[in-house]
Amino acid sequence: MTFTTEPEGYKKTALSDLQGAWSNFRSMLVDADGMNNRNRLLFHVDEAMSWECVRDLERMRTLTLLIRNIVSQSEPPSDVVQGIEEVADALREVFAALAEGEKL
Repeated sequence: MTFTTEPEGYKKTALSDLQGAWSNFRSMLVDADGMNNRNRLLFHVDEAMSWECVRDLERMRTLTLLIRNIVSQSEPPSDVVQGIEEVADALREVFAALAEGEKL
């Protein structure tokens, strides 16, 4: 009987950058006590980070736009604004990588 071993190295991809951007943004929201719409944003961020959205990046793109709109209406701290912009940039990079034929 053979056992699967854990790989010793990982290839960094646009998708891993996107995952990191979402994680950082979610942490910023959790730390943004008193921010308007914070719980609403966390709900949508959790949905955007779900397996269903990772498998359907168009759905993630739609949710990212919704989240950006809610952020813009919420009087957010500057790091939250920067965080959602980093997510949007990372998502654009994923679509660019897919267009170039990269395997994510």
